[in-house]
Amino acid sequence: MARYRVEIARSAEKQLRRLRAADRRRVARAMVALAGEPFPAGFRKLSGYDDVFRIRVGVYRVLYSVSGRTLVIIILKIGHRKDVYR
Repeated sequence: MARYRVEIARSAEKQLRRLRAADRRRVARAMVALAGEPFPAGFRKLSGYDDVFRIRVGVYRVLYSVSGRTLVIIILKIGHRKDVYR
């Protein structure tokens, strides 16, 4: 399988910086792992969207979009599970 390029939206980058250091490292590792496997075990497609998915990293959720044609993953949002979908 080809390796995807992971890009982070500016808003997601800000959300990542607001996390505690230990959580930030865990989320960053999960995002890097998406480059090799864009649909890891436990991923879910968000209803109402064609190409938006989420992965769980502890109590945090990473929302991302996959473009299979150009092999790009765009991280859209990172946040706590209680308010990431708002």
